[in-house]
Amino acid sequence: MTNPAFAPNPVQRLLSLDVLRGITIAFMIMVNNNGGPGSWRFMNHAEWNGLTPTDLVFPTFVFVVGASIVFAFDARLARGATRARLAWHTLKRAAILFLLGVVVNSFPFFKLEHMRIYGVLQRIAICYLVVGLLYIWDQRVWTKVAALVVALVGYWVLLRWVPVPGAGLPGRDIPFMDKSLNLVSWLDRLLMPHHLYLEAPAYNLRDPEGLLSDLPAFGTALLGMLTGLWLRARRTVPAKTVGLAAATVACLASGYLWSIWFPLNKNLWTSSYVLVAAGWSLLVLTLAYWVVEQWGWGKGRGKGWVFPWLVFGSNAIMAYMFSELFPTALDSIHFTANGKRTNGLDYLYSHVFAHIPNPGWAAFAYSVTMTAICFLPVWFLYRKKIFVKV
Repeated sequence: MTNPAFAPNPVQRLLSLDVLRGITIAFMIMVNNNGGPGSWRFMNHAEWNGLTPTDLVFPTFVFVVGASIVFAFDARLARGATRARLAWHTLKRAAILFLLGVVVNSFPFFKLEHMRIYGVLQRIAICYLVVGLLYIWDQRVWTKVAALVVALVGYWVLLRWVPVPGAGLPGRDIPFMDKSLNLVSWLDRLLMPHHLYLEAPAYNLRDPEGLLSDLPAFGTALLGMLTGLWLRARRTVPAKTVGLAAATVACLASGYLWSIWFPLNKNLWTSSYVLVAAGWSLLVLTLAYWVVEQWGWGKGRGKGWVFPWLVFGSNAIMAYMFSELFPTALDSIHFTANGKRTNGLDYLYSHVFAHIPNPGWAAFAYSVTMTAICFLPVWFLYRKKIFVKV
C-alpha cells in the first residue's frame, strides 16, 4: 500500500512549466528570425565549441517535453487510459511531429533529391517517443537516472574512444571533435548522403540534428522527466523550489567541469552541453516556479505577466510551424520593385528595418516584429480556446 505521505499530487497543469514553454518558444522564434549578419552575437549559435543563449533554446524545449510527459501521461492514465493505448498514442504523435519537421525543412519546393530528413521537430519527436515509452514501461526514478548515465557516458565513450572509419582515433590520429572527422558526422554521411543540413556537396559534411547525437538528446529529455517527477511528488512548494535550485547548481557545476574534457558543443549535443543547458533551463524554471507557484504571481496577483507566455506555450508547435513557414513563404515570393528583383522578406527588411542606423538594433527590431507577427495566430487560437494537439 502506498504511504500517503509520499503519494503523488493530484494530476494538474503546472503553470510555471507552461510559462517556461512559452518563454522558450518565443525566444526560439526570435533567434530563428534573428535579422541576419548584423544581429548581436547572443542571437546566433556558437560556430562550433562554446555556448551562447541561442544554443540554450532547443535543449530547453526538449527538457520541457520530458517534464511535460510526466504530467500529460499521468493525467491520461488517471482518466482510465491503458498503457497499451497510451503507447500507441505516443507512437502516432511522434510520427506526426516527425512528418511536420520534414514539411518545415522542405517547404515550399519539396525537392526529394536533397530533402533533409533530420531536424528540430524530428529530434523532438524521437526524444518524445523513446522517453515517453520508457515512462509508460517504468515510472521509477532510478531507471531514469540509469538511462541518463548510460546516454551521457556512453556518448562520450563513443566520440572519444571509438575510431572514425577511414580517419582514425580521435585525439591521436585526428583532432578530438573535429567538425567533419567525428563519428556523428561519419554516420550521417553514410546514412543520409545529400540529405544533411547543407545541401552543397562540398559542404555536405554534417547535420546539427544527426542520428547518433539523438543519444545525448535523450539525456536532455530524461533530465526534464526527472524534474517532472520531482514536481509531481508530494512535497511542499518551498521544498520543491529548493530542490530545483539544488539541481540547477548540480547540473551547471558538473557540466562546466566535464566541458574541460568534453567541450560544450550544440552541433554534436555533447554530454557536458546536456548538463549545462539543463542547468540553465532549471534556473529559469526555478525562478518561474518560485514566482508563480510559491508567490502566486500569475494565479491571482500579477496575472497579466504570464499571458503572452501562456499564449505561446498553449500552441507551441503551431507557433513554431508558423514562424518557420511564414518567413519562407515571404522569401519565396519574387517580384520587381523600383527596377530591382527582390522577394517579400528582403523588401520588408530593406524598406522598414534597414532604416535603423545600428545593425544590431535593426536586426533585433526585425526579430521582435517577426515574433509579434507569430503571436497573432496563436493568440487568436487561444481566444477561441482552440489548442492544436498532434
